[in-house]
Amino acid sequence: MASFGVKGELILQHHLGKKTSLKGLEALFVEIVKGEMLPYFIQSAKIKSDEEIYLKLEGVDTKEAAGKLRQKEIWLAEDAFQKYSAKSSIISLLGFHLIDEGTDRGAILEIIEQPHQMLARIDLNGKEALIPLHEHSLQKIDKKKKQVHVVLPDGLLDVYR
Repeated sequence: MASFGVKGELILQHHLGKKTSLKGLEALFVEIVKGEMLPYFIQSAKIKSDEEIYLKLEGVDTKEAAGKLRQKEIWLAEDAFQKYSAKSSIISLLGFHLIDEGTDRGAILEIIEQPHQMLARIDLNGKEALIPLHEHSLQKIDKKKKQVHVVLPDGLLDVYR
């Protein structure tokens, strides 16, 4: 998020895959400290662009208060995420299971966008693993079974063991 104006207004950048004002959403969660999320109620929201929303949160009434929320991660409850994200968006793969040549490697916990590829973060035997999702590794996406099938380069998972 970024702040603008003097009355606590914010600009929320999102990767939901479609224009949205989050109409009907009452609250979102701000990750103040890693792993600690606090709910904030939405006072008003309107579309700025395909990936940005003007946002006014209850209790955030000054430029300084808004400044404390800059660069913080924003989370939606899962049902809200499903409602507001585009079904074709790469971020809609959150929660899908990563299947590597028939072996379930675990649920996709995060999608990380980089300039030349996407990475799926999974928990591999208690360790964070980053798996590339691109044309050479991605086999198919099964939306009904909530699975992402990949063929990983030899030795990639060894790095995380």
